[in-house]
Amino acid sequence: MNDFTTELVRQLRATDQFGNWAKLSDEELLTKKYVKTKEQLKEIPIIADIDEVLIGDIKMIYKAVALAFERQNGVMCNVVMEMSHEGFGRCIVIAERIVLVDKYFKDAHRFSFRTLDALYSEGQKLLDTSFAIYKQYMPCKEAQNG
Repeated sequence: MNDFTTELVRQLRATDQFGNWAKLSDEELLTKKYVKTKEQLKEIPIIADIDEVLIGDIKMIYKAVALAFERQNGVMCNVVMEMSHEGFGRCIVIAERIVLVDKYFKDAHRFSFRTLDALYSEGQKLLDTSFAIYKQYMPCKEAQNG
């Protein structure tokens, strides 16, 4: 597991109000939420409405990126997500005035990863890119004070 995955598991466990996932290992929980095989995807219609639970699960990935970024940099982030009932939408992660992540969705009702490793690497890539973007555009404190 990496920084992103650790934060994602923290957030998922924090939302488990009734302890439904307490007996699941971290890997089992992440697999249940985010991994679908090709056969499972074939069962999902090409055109369908997205449910609120899946919207929350997708947003949780970007919240995990934002919170991992906050823990390491001390800079507060916001996650903004807009999703239509048809699964078209956008999610952004913002730190100060800098957009760290900007992701568009199409057919979000079919959102998933094929393997846990794909989830781990995609999340860590989002986090690493966020650090690079913030470093590149980080506000100069002297310019703000002067």
